[in-house]
Amino acid sequence: MKQIPWGAVYVGGVQLGAHALERMTPADRRRLLERCSTNVDNLSAGRWETLAGSAFVVEEPMPLPYALLLLAALGYAEYAYGAWWAATVFLFGHASATLLVHGALRRTADPAVRGALDVGTSYGFNTVLGALTSALPRGAVRTAARAGLLALAVAPVVKRGRTFTDAGHLAALGIGVGLSLAFDCLSGANRPKIA
Repeated sequence: MKQIPWGAVYVGGVQLGAHALERMTPADRRRLLERCSTNVDNLSAGRWETLAGSAFVVEEPMPLPYALLLLAALGYAEYAYGAWWAATVFLFGHASATLLVHGALRRTADPAVRGALDVGTSYGFNTVLGALTSALPRGAVRTAARAGLLALAVAPVVKRGRTFTDAGHLAALGIGVGLSLAFDCLSGANRPKIA
C-alpha cells in the first residue's frame, strides 16, 4: 500500500485553509487567528493547544516559492527518514522555538507584543531545514551548510527593526542544527545522504 506524503498533505491543507480564511469577514478572520496564535497572552493564559494549532494556520496564503521550498524540505525529510521523523521534527521545532520566544517575551508589558499574531509554518520549516544538514556529506560541506544557514538566520536578528519572529526563526534553525548534530553522533555514517 502506497503511503500518502505527509508533507504534501500538510502544505496543501495549510494553503487551502489560508484561502478559506480570506473568504471570512475581517472580524471573524482576526478572531480565529487570535485564537490560534501562540502569542504571550494566549500562552500565559494556559492556551497550550495553540502550540500545535498555530502550525496549521497562516495569515495569508504562502507565496508559491516559499510553499515549494517547504514542500521540498518536508518531502525530502519524509523520503530520507520517514513521515514520522519529518512530522516529529517539524512539530518539535515549532513548539520548542515558540516556547523559547515566549520565555524571552513573557515579562514584556507592551500590549502590541503580548497580543501579536504568531501563527505559521516557519519555525517548523527552519527546524527541518537545520535537521536535514545531517543528510549532507560529512566534513566541509555539512559544516559550511550549517554555518551558512545559521548566518542567514542571524542577519535579521542583528538588524534594526527586527521582530520576535526573527529570533524565533534563529531559535528554530538552531534547534534543527542541534538535532542534526545529535543524529550525527547517534548514527555514525548510516544516515541517508542528499545525492
